[in-house]
Amino acid sequence: MPSSTASSAEPPPGVRALAAGDWAGQVAGAFAGLLGRRPGLRMCLATGRTPLPVYAALTARPLAWGRASVLLLDEFGELPPGEPGGCDATLRRALVDRVGLRPGGYRPIDPAAADLEAECRAVDAWLDQGLGLAVLGLGGNGHLGMNEPGSSPGSRTRRVELAPATREAAARSLGGRRPGWGVTVGLADLLAAERVWVLVTGAAKAAMVAACLEEPPGPARPASLLQGHPGCTWWLDEAAASRLTGAAGAVQTT
Repeated sequence: MPSSTASSAEPPPGVRALAAGDWAGQVAGAFAGLLGRRPGLRMCLATGRTPLPVYAALTARPLAWGRASVLLLDEFGELPPGEPGGCDATLRRALVDRVGLRPGGYRPIDPAAADLEAECRAVDAWLDQGLGLAVLGLGGNGHLGMNEPGSSPGSRTRRVELAPATREAAARSLGGRRPGWGVTVGLADLLAAERVWVLVTGAAKAAMVAACLEEPPGPARPASLLQGHPGCTWWLDEAAASRLTGAAGAVQTT
């Protein structure tokens, strides 16, 4: 299937290892096909570097976003207003402000809210209406969103303390600042999503991909808790898939 054409059928869940040059187009094609079939799709979207090429490919397609709803996955605390490296600013710049979402179709997370607990419960109320798709990255320590190792599978939206490695990774987009905490959608809602797509590229995370897919699941690697999720697809490039041995099941290549 050419990467510029959305498939009329949804790819089956599982592990997909794709050529790096076609990875973003393939993921965007699957996304476009899903949105075409489900124009009222409710989705939770990650930022970070990995999904940005997918979002760029999506903005180049004539898709109908007017009935869709988007929730920001997470946000760093301690950011100055309008920080361009923040998750909200990044998602707006990469996708939200470039597609035709209706007013109110995008729900950010505000760590600076006067009542942070109320803000978290409001995000949970949004999630209680259903989540059709969660698009996630994979942290180097196996985290999903800002659900660091040790997070409870029953956790919901909350303030979290960030692991040192997460703080260091954040500094690359925040001008050297290393925020100590953030707010994230919890594992309970991510695990309950109808579909979960984990996007991973590059050899640096290949060992963690293999551990999350092929070793026993547990909270030490939050992404491993997706094992057995009936709607989970791991979208890998060949480098990210290079450490898999086959214990994760059939790896589809395109």
